[in-house]
Amino acid sequence: MTAQTLDTPGKIIAVHISYESRAAERGRRPEAPSYFFKPTSSMASSGETVERPAGTELLAFEGEIALVIGTAGRHIRAEDAWSHVSAVTAANDWGLYDLRAADKGSNVRNKGRDGYTPLGPELIPAPEVNPESLRLRTWKNGQLVQEDTTAAMIFPLRQLLADLSQHLTLEAGDVILTGTPAGASVAEPGDVVEVQVDAGALSSGRLISTVTEGPGDFDPSLGSLPQVNDIQREEAWGSRESAGLPQAPDSALSEQLRAKLLEAPVAGLSQEMRKRGFNNVTIDGVRPTRSGTKLIGTARTLRFVPNREDLFASHGGGFNAQKQVFDSVDAGEVIVIEARGERGSGTLGDILALRALQRGAAGVVTDGGVRDYSTVADIALPVFSQGAHPAVLGHKHVPWDADLTIACGGATVQPGDIIVGDDDGVIVLPPGIAEDVADAALTKEIEDAWIADQVKAGHPVDGLFPMNSTWRARYDEERGRAQGTVDPQSQTRVEAPAVEGEGP
Repeated sequence: MTAQTLDTPGKIIAVHISYESRAAERGRRPEAPSYFFKPTSSMASSGETVERPAGTELLAFEGEIALVIGTAGRHIRAEDAWSHVSAVTAANDWGLYDLRAADKGSNVRNKGRDGYTPLGPELIPAPEVNPESLRLRTWKNGQLVQEDTTAAMIFPLRQLLADLSQHLTLEAGDVILTGTPAGASVAEPGDVVEVQVDAGALSSGRLISTVTEGPGDFDPSLGSLPQVNDIQREEAWGSRESAGLPQAPDSALSEQLRAKLLEAPVAGLSQEMRKRGFNNVTIDGVRPTRSGTKLIGTARTLRFVPNREDLFASHGGGFNAQKQVFDSVDAGEVIVIEARGERGSGTLGDILALRALQRGAAGVVTDGGVRDYSTVADIALPVFSQGAHPAVLGHKHVPWDADLTIACGGATVQPGDIIVGDDDGVIVLPPGIAEDVADAALTKEIEDAWIADQVKAGHPVDGLFPMNSTWRARYDEERGRAQGTVDPQSQTRVEAPAVEGEGP
């Protein structure tokens, strides 16, 4: 039976991430399955073309296993779910990532275009196969780029069917696209992509799609226009390397350095940076939402530009640059936001703070405002800002781009810079000198604590702060004794001055 004989389904339901290999590739593993709808007008058959609109670049293929519902059901038990499937076939869940940002995860523009859901060419009878033993393969221009089996799915097919049926009725003829494994990538005009599903000796045959260039006649007066950035390129291609992007630098923040920075105060780090000629590395005007907060991490940058109504219409909604960063921040990273020091609008709120926390982010620094301030303060995520403000982005800002050099609170911040914050403020440390600065700051902290003890004992600060040669000798002697490096037989003690104002 060919795919052309399929009746038009009442609905097409697609699964987001469902394979372990895809989760590993994306760096995020869902706790539960999630779904989106595709219009029936997106259906196509094997041998048909798929259009990439002129002026766009990220048409991505995703080879998938499609299930055709044979028997309607609601509240189906997982153990009974496969009996509701009549057939299995191949599918290609095409998507235009240039339109992904505007969809807020719905994928209407991105994956709903005509011809973006080819199915077939042959239907495999579901009663004759084991749903846990299906094999999926995808070829691009004859090269095998995807291969996986349903045994490696995060959510077994029976679970997906049962889960969907507890929310809506699965009707005869409905099609379910069950997700794609690792290896999905980008195709260009002239490329041929083939998808095949096998179940032992049974096969769907090869579902063939040829990419052509279509018209790029998007009307800016009607809605969102195509837009891409490096985040979308990496997601569409599958990796930074495949997208031709430079590899993200390895984090210079080792556990050893992190431990040192945890003890080193920002004021001490600032002093040591100034000694080295760095006078513009503090992010000025920001304070923590909770006193006593210590922030340590590597910078992930995000830039807002001043609000302009047409630009906000094209870049402010949907899965914009702000949401992309908060939805992809890695563990140990600090989201640093350039808001031009504009405190008259929020740059994040409680939902995004929770998402950053869930992703393992080290914190957020913004030289703008924070919405839901008290709620954000209760979240266990270090957040430094200009303070509270109830307004949303469109009041003052357009979320524009990410992962580039920005200015925040008067300081230049590059992706991968080390960010440290405490009640005194936030400082930016270039990775190449961070350890040396941390060591020097800790050494100075020990010295300052010793000097404070002398001041508490009644000694004047002249000659003591900073230490002259005599006080330095005394300090070195006492430190050596404390560390067991001074010979007790040769110890001499420098007496404190008897006359106020004289050095020892």
